[in-house]
Amino acid sequence: MVPPRIPPGGRRELGLIGWLFCKLASRIAGVPEMHLFTVFAQHRRMFWTWAPFGWVLLRRGRLPGRDTEVVILRVGRVRNSEYELQQHRRIALQRGVDLQTQAAVFAWPAADRLSARHQAMLTGVDELLTTRAMSDETWQRLAGYLDRRQLMEFVMLVGQYDALAMWLNTLGVPMDYPD
Repeated sequence: MVPPRIPPGGRRELGLIGWLFCKLASRIAGVPEMHLFTVFAQHRRMFWTWAPFGWVLLRRGRLPGRDTEVVILRVGRVRNSEYELQQHRRIALQRGVDLQTQAAVFAWPAADRLSARHQAMLTGVDELLTTRAMSDETWQRLAGYLDRRQLMEFVMLVGQYDALAMWLNTLGVPMDYPD
C-alpha cells in the first residue's frame, strides 16, 4: 500500500462543517476517524458534491443492498483496494452477504456458490472493469434480473467504486480499522 500522500485533515483543513460531518461519520462507524472523509473533505467542493451521489448509490439506490455490496466487493477485489474491502466486508455482512458468499465473490469466476443473479452481476462487473463496456450477452443476462433504472445504476455503481478505488489506492488513504 502507498504511504499517505495526502494526510487526513483536521478542523482547519476540513472547515467546521466538514470536520463535524467527519466526527459524526466516525462515531456512527465506531472508529476514531473515517480517513476516506478526512482526506476527501479537504477538497470541499468536490467532497460535498460527491457525498450525496455516493450516499444514493450506497443506501438509496434501486439495487437491493445485498446486490450493491456484491458489486462493491468485486470492484474492491479486482482493483486491490484494501480500504474499500475493509469497509465493505463489514457493511456486506450487515446487508446479508455472509463470509462464504464474500469468499465466492473474491474467487469468481472459479466459485460455484453464487446465485445465477450474482453470477450475471459479477460477469458484468468484470467486463466493465476490463473493457470499459459490456457485451450484449451479459447485458441481456443482467436485464433478466434488473429493470432499466437498476441497469443504469449498476453501471454507475461499478464506475463510482472503480474511481474511488483508484483514488484511495493512489492517495494512500490510511485504513480505519486496525486489523
